Amino acid sequence: MTTTTRSRAAAGITLLIATSLALTACGTGTTGKTAGKENQNEPGASAEPGASAKPVTDPLVATYEGGFYVLDGQSLKVAKDIPMAGFNRVNPAGDDRHVIVSTSEGFRVMDAVDRRLTDIAFKGPKPGHVVRHADRTVLFTDGTGQVTSFDPHDLAEGKPATTTYTSASPHHGVAIELKDGRLVSTLGTEEKRTGLVVLDEDRKEITRNEQCPGVHGEATAKDEVVVVGCEDGVLVYKNGAFTKVKSPTAYGRIGNQAGSDLSPIVLGDFKKDKDAELERPRQVSLINTTTGKMNLVDLGTSYTFRSLARGPHAEGLVLGTDGKIHVIDPEAGKVTRTIPVIGTWQEPLDWQQPRPALFVRDHTAYVTDPATKKIHAVDIETGKELASAVLPATPNEISGVKH
Repeated sequence: MTTTTRSRAAAGITLLIATSLALTACGTGTTGKTAGKENQNEPGASAEPGASAKPVTDPLVATYEGGFYVLDGQSLKVAKDIPMAGFNRVNPAGDDRHVIVSTSEGFRVMDAVDRRLTDIAFKGPKPGHVVRHADRTVLFTDGTGQVTSFDPHDLAEGKPATTTYTSASPHHGVAIELKDGRLVSTLGTEEKRTGLVVLDEDRKEITRNEQCPGVHGEATAKDEVVVVGCEDGVLVYKNGAFTKVKSPTAYGRIGNQAGSDLSPIVLGDFKKDKDAELERPRQVSLINTTTGKMNLVDLGTSYTFRSLARGPHAEGLVLGTDGKIHVIDPEAGKVTRTIPVIGTWQEPLDWQQPRPALFVRDHTAYVTDPATKKIHAVDIETGKELASAVLPATPNEISGVKH
């Protein structure tokens, strides 16, 4: 089912009017299992005005158990502590001032520059992935299967006009909207996820592929090629057709990916032990969307789903449990250097528990260290530490404005 609350033509007019706004990848997993109700700024209530406070420069947002820290992107100092009970998540909204936070009641919009939660909300149980692409931000609500798409630049004017699509069955899914309005969305139920469907601008089905068991995560490569992970490789959607790139092992799960508009190669994780309670992988995958081949790279250390990113020149970046960022040349398929940032660490069994996280913006990599309650900013090309700060509470996820 599709509901369009405003035509694309009208959306284009709004965008032209908002000429002062600046222009603009993957939340992973579901949320809301342990989340509670926030302590302040309920939807519809007057949010704390930020006019009396200096706007935050290039803000970052770190989650902790019980709220969010809005950080100055240069000094890393806490500009605002926003309490919110429970386990919450954060993703870039797609413009240069907002982030999307996931709570027990749905998606909320935070004005990070103005250091406040707005009253813009997209309610629904188990809010999941947030995907940004082609000036469209797409939210997937796992509890209903609803896909909500909007232009993030309209957030400055209030709640944006949206286009919605409801999946045949609720499931932990993800969706991406392409430049021409096509929607690539997952297929599945609460018990089983099987593949992808592609819908036209009117949300009528164009094609589908159900040869992707355990479908999870997405990334977009050069020329708008979409890569989505499976338990036996990936599905590639390119030039209107699907191609399966199989793992070199019978079970080879790829559930988290990082793409770049500059490269036809997508960086992915890689797990090969189907029976492991928690596999701590030591290899990453490189999926070449031009050749349809997959290459595995040995890191010599493990990593987690919050460890993958791409650098300013499309280099692959992986934060290892050795405390280093491993820089990968995707064309050569090898680690070219490492950047020491924090001490050694181990992934906890519970995916909601804090572990070091990597967030990249332009030429800077931001790394959290829950063991020391620190956050570090590192220049990717020189490896030099640009800033470091101690947070009041243990950080979990880290994100920020990113256009």
